[in-house]
Amino acid sequence: MSEILGNLKPQAVFHYFEQMTKIPRESGNEAAISEYLVNFAKEHNLDYVQEPCKNVIITKPATPGYEDAPRVILQGHMDMVCVKDDELDFNFETDALPIYVDGDWLRTKGTTLGADNGIAVAMSLAILADETLEHPALTVLVTTEEETGMDGVMTLDPANVPGDILINIDSEEEGVALASCAGGVRNSLKLPIEWTEVDAAGLTSYEIVISGLKGGHSGIEINKCRANANKLMGRLLHYIQDLNVSVSSIAGGEKMNAISKRAILNITLAQEQSEALESKVKDFEIMVRAEFETADPGISVVTTKKDTVTKVFTKETAQNLMYILQLIPYGPQTMSANIPGLVESSSNIGVVEMDENEIEFNSAIRSSVSSLKREINHRIQAIANLTGATMELIADYPEWEFETESKVREIMKDVYQEMFGKELEVSAIHAGLECGFLSQKLGKIDMISIGPDITGAHTPKESLSIPSTERVYNFLCDVLKAIK
Repeated sequence: MSEILGNLKPQAVFHYFEQMTKIPRESGNEAAISEYLVNFAKEHNLDYVQEPCKNVIITKPATPGYEDAPRVILQGHMDMVCVKDDELDFNFETDALPIYVDGDWLRTKGTTLGADNGIAVAMSLAILADETLEHPALTVLVTTEEETGMDGVMTLDPANVPGDILINIDSEEEGVALASCAGGVRNSLKLPIEWTEVDAAGLTSYEIVISGLKGGHSGIEINKCRANANKLMGRLLHYIQDLNVSVSSIAGGEKMNAISKRAILNITLAQEQSEALESKVKDFEIMVRAEFETADPGISVVTTKKDTVTKVFTKETAQNLMYILQLIPYGPQTMSANIPGLVESSSNIGVVEMDENEIEFNSAIRSSVSSLKREINHRIQAIANLTGATMELIADYPEWEFETESKVREIMKDVYQEMFGKELEVSAIHAGLECGFLSQKLGKIDMISIGPDITGAHTPKESLSIPSTERVYNFLCDVLKAIK
């Protein structure tokens, strides 16, 4: 049993979760975790399918008395968002996650935890391995690349996934069952770079780093009014443009679906403007720290002198860069009129990166209304048209619409009331779940989403509640027992 999590309950759940923290599983690098799931199925004499995209489907027969019950699909994704503290020396491809127990919480030392969505996989494996549980026939579906565009579920062969009811375990709030979610798309805007040479005489170069932001999940935490380092860098460029700066590089953010918490800009300007630059950057820092005093109080803007760079963007390229960063949408765009407090549509410019030829701006666009998702993309297309950039939409996934009748939802409400003496909340979420694609792939299947308390997903502060995990797992087991 686990050396770190061996005393936690449910022991089987935390055993499997800890095993996964030792296996690389960043989106697009799931070969090892996929093989781990295949080996689990072999060890427990369970039928399985491993699809070409590395999705794994494992099936288990019904226990006695449940032969005629609806087959239940337990579903989650094997990949995780890999983000770390800027100063941490850590390799997600080789290093085990530095997990530790902090009271009632499971955390890591400076990396994402992968509870999103490793806890779904751990719960499903614990159920498959337990020969004492009563349950209908089970299908466990574990998909790949959910975090970067839901590629696994997009290529899923529905013939491999038998089932009548689907329980997605990718929610992050205990006591809330989700029955609807937003759809989304990755928006890639590319600005061609034109270069020019400048005379190094009398010039000096600086690196400007915006850091210290909270970041966060671009769906769940987009409503918290946090700063976005990429957007702040656009404002800073505008703030210092009167100093006649030349830009040589820019980079910001780590993941398209995480709010950017760090951005870096390299500029060159006349030496006599150095003092003015440092003064304006300090003024800018004071200004934005005041603006985000409550929502994002740790903002830092630091200038560092560098070796003089003579190859820089043309004035037009630098100006278009500034325009894009200023104009590209960020944050909630519309709020739901039906569900108070629910973000209806949003945009997050998660990553800005460049090579020799172009600058790419990657945004996660989400909406529970498909026409509003299109409208945000139309606005970004207008920005592209005005700046000479091009736009491409990648990995478009549908929203999951609310169904007025659901057998599994009613069963869950009854079991929850009996177990905890209070009503299960049924709600919707702005983040994207695979349920939209699954409803298209599998037809009008009865579907719901649950999960334990997880905070700080997609950030190095991601934490999993240990007692919540136990309660949700026991709840899930009792729900399976009640499905006849």
